[in-house]
Amino acid sequence: MDVERRNNITITGNPQGRTVILAHGFGCDQNMWRLTLPALTDSYRVVLFDYVGSGKSDPSAFSEEKYASLDGYAQDVIDICRALDLRDAVFVGHSVSAMIGVLAAAAAPEHIGALVMVAPSPRYIDDDGYRGGFSAEDIDELLEALESNYLGWSAAMAPVIMGNPDRPELGEELTASFCATDPDMARVFARSTFLSDSRDDLRNVKAPTLILECAHDVIAPREVGAFVHQTVPGSQLVTLDATGHCPHLSAPEATNGAITAFLARLQ
Repeated sequence: MDVERRNNITITGNPQGRTVILAHGFGCDQNMWRLTLPALTDSYRVVLFDYVGSGKSDPSAFSEEKYASLDGYAQDVIDICRALDLRDAVFVGHSVSAMIGVLAAAAAPEHIGALVMVAPSPRYIDDDGYRGGFSAEDIDELLEALESNYLGWSAAMAPVIMGNPDRPELGEELTASFCATDPDMARVFARSTFLSDSRDDLRNVKAPTLILECAHDVIAPREVGAFVHQTVPGSQLVTLDATGHCPHLSAPEATNGAITAFLARLQ
């Protein structure tokens, strides 16, 4: 298995620096981190990749059975770490990738030494004593719409997820990214994402952890950030003055400042 080709791995930055892995969210690819790279490449070795089914990954590697749960994506992260012989890397995961990072760090702690969760959510569906932001009916309708008309769903949902109507170019970029993803593979990733429940996994996090939430985010409301912070032992929570679910695109200076400050404290 050629992991580097499968996941379209890119390595940049300072080869002598600590490794930082940047992991994109659902419907995105590694290009979504382009505004973060300039803040990292002088001091850190940066690894970017595309999940199978996203970006320029190898579509022949896709397996519906494997990727029907987040464990399949976490195994790919571990494969990447092993292929590159990474030790004590910092895993920066956006949205669902935050939970994928939690799973990978638990399974292979020698490879991942710290976590940065950007707009994380361990469960999107409300539960007794827990607010994820969506009812079970909401998620059923979301998945039904995605599966019946993926391009139409992307055009409608991407601007809502991005959440900056005064900057339509951001919503247009996310729409284009969603639409570039294979619909069948996106359907599997969406179900894995929106039906997941990683709340118990958070309690077992051992690595230093930074949680970045946005002041206004319809996908991961602030109650979710508070829950993640309360559940992950010793974690730090930073509320960004940002709107939407993609602060690395909509508020890169604030996002990069929080990440680099956390990385500096790890030294």
